Amino acid sequence: MSEERQQVDFWFDPLCPWAWMASRWMLEVEKVRPVHTVFHVMSLSVLNEGRDLDPGYLDHMKRGWIGVRAAIGVEQQYGTEALRDFYTALGTRYHPMGETVGDPEVVKAALRECGFDETIADRAQTDEYDEALRLSHHQGMDPVGSDVGTPVLHINGKALFGPVISPAPTGEAAGDLFDGVSKVTAADGFFELKRSRDREPIFN
Repeated sequence: MSEERQQVDFWFDPLCPWAWMASRWMLEVEKVRPVHTVFHVMSLSVLNEGRDLDPGYLDHMKRGWIGVRAAIGVEQQYGTEALRDFYTALGTRYHPMGETVGDPEVVKAALRECGFDETIADRAQTDEYDEALRLSHHQGMDPVGSDVGTPVLHINGKALFGPVISPAPTGEAAGDLFDGVSKVTAADGFFELKRSRDREPIFN
């Protein structure tokens, strides 16, 4: 009898390199553990609304809207599993390839790669998807609190920020890290482990 797969829910904003790293780790975990990752959209732009931000970061947040809106559009039109493919296509452009975050043509290229309707990128420059975006955002972020960003995992009934990793482990190392992350959720009072980052995201 095969072992039942465990579902891990993962909230991401396409513009965040740390969410990208963690998402690649989860896809590696799926190869070595009976785990299935269900991707959901959160928005750093929503999270940071009304906050006093550095002008450069504020501009980054403004450019982030189109990606999260388009991700919601894909999910609505093609389903949750299709969102995985779109995130990979757009995230690859934003991060390893270094294409411009927020450029509608980059979003359209990601949609085109997946065989999806390119007009989603046009509608993502309006507020058409915002109600669904905010709902998805709050479903992921409310259980973990407002003082964190992305990635956020919902695993074993617990909502956790992280892990923040660079580079993303592969193979059995990915599975070992997952085992550890999963294990800490058994402690009801577990809240935080942290150390200062000493490297930038390493895109393999």
